[in-house]
Amino acid sequence: MAKLTFKTEICKGCGLCINVCPKNVLELSKDKLNSKGHHPIEAARPDDCIGCAFCATMCPDCVITVER
Repeated sequence: MAKLTFKTEICKGCGLCINVCPKNVLELSKDKLNSKGHHPIEAARPDDCIGCAFCATMCPDCVITVER
């Protein structure tokens, strides 16, 4: 199983990572805001992650780290 970590303070909530995830693991937080006022990304279904790292590759701000 892959381990996902997020730098939520720099996430701008663009959603690009959500769109490329083949397993629909990610979603924007509904109840959290970072200091910039954005809803950061979070792993809604972390057990479904296959470790492909498409999300980390797509993220323009290097918010996501995938460890296998």
